[in-house]
Amino acid sequence: MNRESEAAYAEYVEQAWRTLVRAAVFLGALPHEAEDLAQTTLVRCYTGWDKVSNADNRDAYVYRMLLNCLRDTRRSRWWKDRAATGALEDDGRFLAAADSTDSVAVADAVHRALSCLTKPNRDVVVLRYFVQLTERQTADVLGIPAGTVKSRLSRSLAQLAANDHLLDLSGGASR
Repeated sequence: MNRESEAAYAEYVEQAWRTLVRAAVFLGALPHEAEDLAQTTLVRCYTGWDKVSNADNRDAYVYRMLLNCLRDTRRSRWWKDRAATGALEDDGRFLAAADSTDSVAVADAVHRALSCLTKPNRDVVVLRYFVQLTERQTADVLGIPAGTVKSRLSRSLAQLAANDHLLDLSGGASR
């Protein structure tokens, strides 16, 4: 990789790191796992930087890589062993800080509400609203038609609107 490409990659890493980690958390990874996933994704970006930087839709390309890294991790023997032993249970404690603040409560409620969605619906919501990809970019990342993105978003938003975790935050009554 030449100096110009190295500089472009370094700039991209600085700009993308936080959103990659946040997206991984909302896709179901624990914070330390999300950092590992973001790092793995960025290593893959580095090794294929020519393809990444020349992609028509770089964000869609990179978030597709993130989803693939997440799927690879979940397929591995290590993940299966942890899931079988119950080591994935966290009861939301990873979000608790020394002093419980409103932002921790909101983050926990959002995380729990998203965990109630099916994996395909959660992927669409996270990519569309947390990562802020367009419908077309989201469709490209997931390899589905744009109409499917719209229908999954519609169903997901209706389900989230009735979610008890989010209703508790707003003071709304459970349906």
